[in-house]
Amino acid sequence: MIKLYEFAVSGNAHKVRLMLSLLGLAYEGIAVDGLNKQHKTAEFLAMNPFGQVPVLIDGEFTLRDSNAILVYLARQYGDAHWLPNEPKALAQVMAWLATSANELAWGPSRLRVHYKFGREINVEESEQITANLLAILERQLTHNDWLALDHITIADIAIYPYIALAPEANIDLTDYPTIIAWLRRIQALPNYVGMAGMWEV
Repeated sequence: MIKLYEFAVSGNAHKVRLMLSLLGLAYEGIAVDGLNKQHKTAEFLAMNPFGQVPVLIDGEFTLRDSNAILVYLARQYGDAHWLPNEPKALAQVMAWLATSANELAWGPSRLRVHYKFGREINVEESEQITANLLAILERQLTHNDWLALDHITIADIAIYPYIALAPEANIDLTDYPTIIAWLRRIQALPNYVGMAGMWEV
């Protein structure tokens, strides 16, 4: 059975939980004890030398990084609906995975870490990154139901959690109606799973 090492409060771990559920895959969730730094132990670092969750184990295969895990699950257990083969379509999806690892991480994700967990950050910088990202998402979704293509892909799954967790990042989505509509579309998917703290319909 697939094993997922995770923090319950991690948006990146939620990406993987959501993808596993949407694909109808059974898995064993293994809670990592962050308070006691279990993710920094030698045993965990053997799975992910960066000492981060999530980590997915599928048989003999171990994989770190939430976006890489989405790619693996889409290819291994999904179909081209989730991750297309056609070069231009694939590139569109990968561009949003890059956004997830950059602007999303430095904006909404960092603001959540600050307001929920008290970590010191450059709040002004993260707010500027977030405002720019939200404006881009709002424009992208004005004429499109989904981020990359005309149907849901792992691009949407990669971006979704930290936008949905806006309330914990002190981000007001009131002025972003197309983003809110997109959140609703994802939350209406069969087998959708959420997490505490998320904006909900």
